[in-house]
Amino acid sequence: MFCSSFFDKGSFPDVTCSMSRSGLYFSSKFWRWHLHCLHIKHLSMQFLTPQLLFFHVRPPAQTLLQVEEFASVSLQSLRFFPSTATGSGRSAKYDAIRETRDMIIRALNQELYQWGVVTSLAFIFSWLTFSPFGQPLLNSAELGCQPDNEGSWSIGLFFGGSPLSLQPIEQVNINNNRSSAWPVANPILTCASVKDASYPSNFIADPFLFIQGSTLYVFFESKNALTKQGDIGVAKSSDGGVSWKYLGIALDEEWHLSFPFVFTYIGEIYMMPEGSGKGDLRLYRALQFPLTWILDRVLIKRPLVDATMVEFKGKYWILGSDFKRFGVRKNGELEIWFASSPLGPFQEHKGNPVHNGDRSLGARNGGRPFIYKGQLYRLGQDCGETYGRRLRLFHVEVLNIYEFQEVEVPLGFAESKKGRNAWNGMRYHHLDAQRLPSGGWIAVMDGDRVPSGDINARYLVGSAAFLVSVFLVLSLGIIFGAVQCVFPLSKCLGAHKRNDVALGWVSSQVTSKLHRALSHLSRNTSALRGRIRSSSCAGASLVVLCFLLSVISVCIGVRSFFGGNGAEEPYLVGGHYSQFTLVTMTYEARLWNLKMYVKHYSRCASVKEILVVWNKGRPPHPDNDFDSAVPVRIRVEEKNSLNNRFKPDSHIKTRAVLELDDDILMTCDDLERAFSAWRQHPERVVGFYPRLVDGSPLKYRNKRYARSNNGYNMILTGAAFLDSKTAFDEYWSEESKQGRALVDKLFNCEDILFNYMIANSTTGRTVEYIHPTWAIDTSKLSGSAISRNTKVHYMKRTSCLNKFAELYGGLPLKIWEFGTRADEWDY
Repeated sequence: MFCSSFFDKGSFPDVTCSMSRSGLYFSSKFWRWHLHCLHIKHLSMQFLTPQLLFFHVRPPAQTLLQVEEFASVSLQSLRFFPSTATGSGRSAKYDAIRETRDMIIRALNQELYQWGVVTSLAFIFSWLTFSPFGQPLLNSAELGCQPDNEGSWSIGLFFGGSPLSLQPIEQVNINNNRSSAWPVANPILTCASVKDASYPSNFIADPFLFIQGSTLYVFFESKNALTKQGDIGVAKSSDGGVSWKYLGIALDEEWHLSFPFVFTYIGEIYMMPEGSGKGDLRLYRALQFPLTWILDRVLIKRPLVDATMVEFKGKYWILGSDFKRFGVRKNGELEIWFASSPLGPFQEHKGNPVHNGDRSLGARNGGRPFIYKGQLYRLGQDCGETYGRRLRLFHVEVLNIYEFQEVEVPLGFAESKKGRNAWNGMRYHHLDAQRLPSGGWIAVMDGDRVPSGDINARYLVGSAAFLVSVFLVLSLGIIFGAVQCVFPLSKCLGAHKRNDVALGWVSSQVTSKLHRALSHLSRNTSALRGRIRSSSCAGASLVVLCFLLSVISVCIGVRSFFGGNGAEEPYLVGGHYSQFTLVTMTYEARLWNLKMYVKHYSRCASVKEILVVWNKGRPPHPDNDFDSAVPVRIRVEEKNSLNNRFKPDSHIKTRAVLELDDDILMTCDDLERAFSAWRQHPERVVGFYPRLVDGSPLKYRNKRYARSNNGYNMILTGAAFLDSKTAFDEYWSEESKQGRALVDKLFNCEDILFNYMIANSTTGRTVEYIHPTWAIDTSKLSGSAISRNTKVHYMKRTSCLNKFAELYGGLPLKIWEFGTRADEWDY
């Protein structure tokens, strides 16, 4: 299996076995990777010096050209130069080289076809998996918000009547007109909020509130993207938490800082951050609040982690974890210190450590303890599945210098079901709740969309997937004899000088062991090759199975290495995130489609609620019949009418509404991009299906016509964002009554009428197109589509166009070109 793999020594005596042509030759029916050098020595005894035929780790098209080029040179050399060998010997050499060239070219031609198949599969996979539209740069310093193995933590705001019934800001319906955030949604602060070139941030976490009159301050850990350690940042809000302004880094030391516990005592403001890397617990005092601090004293000479302080029953208690204490379990230990003043001196609790057990039980602190109705509550981290997986709340029943006893109670917080698409879908490990002067409660919580160590985990999975793919290909090649191991005989190794460059990297001992291993492998697989042949049913099945498994493995590997963290994140507009209501109209025959629709879209980050306009048949149960991550509301209509989709609904809590047919499936990122574009111009209809209406008389045409004329003047509302506050009232105005009657008569054209009504209400631009990454029409899978007959459907719509033109005085729709957005979302 070595020299004779390409040349027969009997018919080609001048081809000698040398290290310069040795190596390993791997080939399979799917991928052929050539790792070999063929050294042809003394083709002409006097005139030709040793030459390298080729060394190939390239696509087959490049190799094909390389083989043809060298073979042609070799053949010309034999024709041109005289030889001391006989004429028949030179002719044998000529024929051998030509035969070898033809053999390799035939193999590579077959490989070109196989390479094209694999390339096509890779293209389809990347088209379905990766969006061509990336998130815009969020950090002005361009160094922050980088992928970090510790996570991508951000901070959210919560309100409630008590600390046991907190709701996220989007549920309170706080609005911001400047950024078209109706309502404002979490998170309120992210790594992008840290706009400081000297302190770019990869994530922010461990938030603590400080309330000063009507002004709110949030202190937090900011992981510096340059130094890879934590600094203490601060932001403030003067409008009750609606908008936040980043002020800067409040505290920066040579060691890692986090958990900035801030409090007041006798007119002074203090901060007790974690700095366990220094080996003690320090207290800082504000000189010029909130950005200038000075070290006041060392409270405890122990490296306490996540230490908090609370005044309870006449004493000040510090609760923290010392993971360097002998015999403790990391993230499972808690100890207590006490004093008569927050300035110390502190004494150790008699029962320390009061917890030392399983890390999932909430021993490590998860925020500021609080007192509610005279009872003390402590927050702890559940680190069982991953670091900071969730918060646990404990009611402290006994706390004195000798005893500590607590019992877990409900936190009153519903975890998101959106997974990585939610800002806190995978982890939340810190909460600070405080009472407002008005009597209500406000809280800040951090959250993360990825688990701890996500980058390492993805690289490990990707590497394993690629190794599995290589193993499958090589195993299949060995079984069918397609993988050949070319290695020199031991006698060939001695035929060269010691300073031969080609032999410099290998020792004779290693070579001998490798040769024996390859020979042993060949003997063990020879019996299997005789039983399984590629032409047999078993052989063909094995080939297909290995091929499918290899493709799956490669897809998993590519997705793990290049697919990011798997989250389809929302887009920031004007410093705020927001949410929208998704509205779809359907009936009983399409219930199976609706279930798939709800399951998919309810996981999109900015979807607040799904409203199903039920036109006909027995309605489903919103809680029992759907797998949804958001509330589903069924609005049962008395009349089966397409006009129902635009009916004003006071129960819709968002200004933004996405009208989306239940037979359209697209990515959450496409929805997020269109929502971002709508928030920049909420007076427009922003959607995914453009049309160009022109001609005399007017004629309805498909998207290809709009593309061919590089313009559009209508967006179909089967997949479009609009303003529910103004658009629904416009559609149901008295002016559009005749148009709605025509829609009911033809059971068609409601989207065309909607475009006419919006265009007649303003002189500005009314439509904007966003290109989807991909979209699937699932109505093709059923017989319940209302527009299956395209010709009849287009005839009805053409009739509508001309009738609406008569009713509303011509065509008020202006034409807009594709490709005018700077982000190229409308190409």
